[in-house]
Amino acid sequence: MKFSFHPDAENEFFKAIDYYEECRANLGLEFADEVYSTIQRIIQFPNAWHPMGDDIRRCLTNRFPYGVIYYKRDDEIVILAVMQLNRKPDYWKDRQSLLKDDNKYEEANEKP
Repeated sequence: MKFSFHPDAENEFFKAIDYYEECRANLGLEFADEVYSTIQRIIQFPNAWHPMGDDIRRCLTNRFPYGVIYYKRDDEIVILAVMQLNRKPDYWKDRQSLLKDDNKYEEANEKP
């Protein structure tokens, strides 16, 4: 199974890496490794975490206060948010609208 990031989720992921790297050398890399390990758990067991609604689920990282919000579509995991758990809990919900229209999602996720 493959995975992809919603463009906003990818941006917040990279911002979090930068933040942790500023806190301490290599901490950003450790954060990235933790998020990718979480994504691998999701790929192995996509239905293991409790649904948050509309087949959207959240898997928590082990070491950092983050959750990976995702949606399983066919044979793909779409990462909607790499969410800092102390942030407003529903800030990412507008990203769901792209999932209902595959063409809009593909256009939004294209790399220049």
